[in-house]
Amino acid sequence: MAPKTAQKTAASRPGVAIAKQTPTKRGRPSAVAQDASVGKRPRQSSVQPGDPVPQGKKRRYRPGTLALKEIRRYQSNTDLLMAKLPFARLVREIALDCRPEGEELRWQSQAILALQEAAEAFLVHLFEDTNLCAIHAKRVTIMQKDIQLARRIRGVWGGAGWI
Repeated sequence: MAPKTAQKTAASRPGVAIAKQTPTKRGRPSAVAQDASVGKRPRQSSVQPGDPVPQGKKRRYRPGTLALKEIRRYQSNTDLLMAKLPFARLVREIALDCRPEGEELRWQSQAILALQEAAEAFLVHLFEDTNLCAIHAKRVTIMQKDIQLARRIRGVWGGAGWI
């Protein structure tokens, strides 16, 4: 008697499928749905056909990770750090002040490239020494006083220490 009352209560509720019990080979009944149209409704999506595709969440690195990645990138290659054209314009502008009156200076591309290589090597070496001065002062951030100390320790022959 109990199964009939369970079927009546399930049938009286809308949207509930009544399962028909059929015996299997082993003698246990299995539930088979009678009506496939009755069941869960399809999920309503808030995305409409014309909406733009949502972008994924942007990756966030921990502090210092990108700095270390950048250091490894610059240490692994030998490319120039400054752009060539602005450096060439600066060299030509400074050379205008040094030339004799009425003479025009012409530059080979290799000469400007050699000046740029030397300037970048000087700056990299200066910043290495500056970083050591900051570390000696138990700091991570370099300051102007670190650059001044590094140039003073280098002396006149330490790569334009007299400027």
